[in-house]
Formats: sequence, C-alpha cells, structure tokens
Amino acid sequence: MPYLGAHESVAGGLHFAFDHIQQVGGDALQIFTRNQRQWHPKPVSSKEQQLFASAWERQPSMVVASHASYLINLASAKPELIKKSIAAFVEELHRCELLNIPYVVMHPGSHGGDGVETGLKRFVKHLDEALELADSKITLLIETTAGQGTGLGSRFEELATIINNSQYSNKLGVCVDTCHIFAAGYDIRSEESYRKTMDTFDQLVGIERIKFFHLNDSKKGLACRVDRHEHIGQGEIGIEGFRNLLNDPHFVEHPMTLETPKGKDLQEDRDNLHTLRKLLR
Repeated sequence: MPYLGAHESVAGGLHFAFDHIQQVGGDALQIFTRNQRQWHPKPVSSKEQQLFASAWERQPSMVVASHASYLINLASAKPELIKKSIAAFVEELHRCELLNIPYVVMHPGSHGGDGVETGLKRFVKHLDEALELADSKITLLIETTAGQGTGLGSRFEELATIINNSQYSNKLGVCVDTCHIFAAGYDIRSEESYRKTMDTFDQLVGIERIKFFHLNDSKKGLACRVDRHEHIGQGEIGIEGFRNLLNDPHFVEHPMTLETPKGKDLQEDRDNLHTLRKLLR
C-alpha cells in the first residue's frame, strides 16, 4: 500500500519533523531543509546531521523528501535571479546529501511573460548547469503545477519537454500534486477520467517517472488554474478521486504526502490520513 504522510514543520530543528509525522501516524514525510523564503540559509551542521539521522533510525521505513525553496526560478530571464537560483538549488542538493534525503521536489518556475517555450528552454539550461555543479545523486522531482500566471509545468507536455531535453534525464522524476493537476484541467474524479488522465501522462512522460505525490483536494473547480488546497474529500475533487489514485496498482508503494492546512496540534493531518486510509481496498 502507498506510504501516506504529510509535509511537517522543522521548527526548532530538522529532526523534530520526525516527531510530528509520528504524532499523526504518517509513513512518508516532506520537509523544507531550510526556510523556503531565504536566499542564504546556514549550512547543515554536523550536530543537525546526527540528530536527523538518529531520529530517522527510530523510524527506518520513513520515506523522506525535501521541497526546494519557492524563491528559486531557473526559468527566469534575469541574470541576478538565475545566479541566486542556481546557487540556492545547489545548496539544497548538498543539504539533502548530508541528510541522506533521496528526493528534492521543485517547481519548474515562471517564464515571466516570455512564453512557455522560451521558459522551458531556460529552465532546462539552468537546471543542467545546477546539476553539473552539484554533482549529486539526489533525484529531482519536477512538481506538476496549477497553471497560475506565467508558471511552467501545468501541462504534461511541458514536463516531457524538460525530461527529454535535460542532459541529466536519469536524475529526473515527477511529483504529481492532485490539486494542481485538477486545477490545470486534468480530471481524476471518476474512474474513467482518472484512467484517461494517467494514460495521457504515461503516453507523454511515462508513468514510471512518477515517484511522489502531494495529496490535496482543491478549493476551486476543474481547470480553474488556481492553486488552493483543501482537506481530502472536502473540495472539488471529492473522495472518489482519491479512491481512484490510492488503489491504482501503479502506485502501490509510492510515497504520498498531504500539504493541507493544519493547526499546531496537527489534528487535521490525523483526520486527512484517516480519511485516505479508509479508501484503501
């Protein structure tokens, strides 16, 4: 069965994320290794490494991914932003190597009004530069996006273009966000529409490229191009869409993490994970 979990806070120390995911009964964990709104965070210390490794040893089957900073935009035309983005992404990969995190999830950025084709070319060029500099074994997961504004990655064809044109295709996979693909116009609510969406992905990208999922319902309707996460079964996707995904034999051992709103007691994560587990056949 899939590894179900959530994105959890690292407030007070990276290792505390393991306490939080244990509190909600999760099997998969996503974190920010550093504040996602800062360009120049501190390096990972040896003490942080040790505490993180010790916490993980207590939950050895936990699947862990990091989400790269939202500031990074490798599709930009601005030289200064590109320079900072490449440096920040290389640092992210190095942090994950130190922490033994196998996956980094990343948005493909924004073309800034220059058009999708131009933006994708810039993204691939700068991504390859960063991967060459980092010389890392980490698998980079390009996240599907909702299609807001000038953001890239809302069409499966765009993901295929990135993967097919990168010199480091062997290091690339995909993280599918359920809210994002729904907002981008890919329906998963019925068995038929779910199958059609996944068949389309398989034809264009290859189903084997999907390594990770973000499980989020959507506050807005199909093809709205608005990224607004809702609790499982309480949004426009509805419960059947998640039943379709969770019981797909292609993804029986895939990590799937919530990115839904929650309070300090994390009860919403417990409730959403309980809802998801009830859908498993």
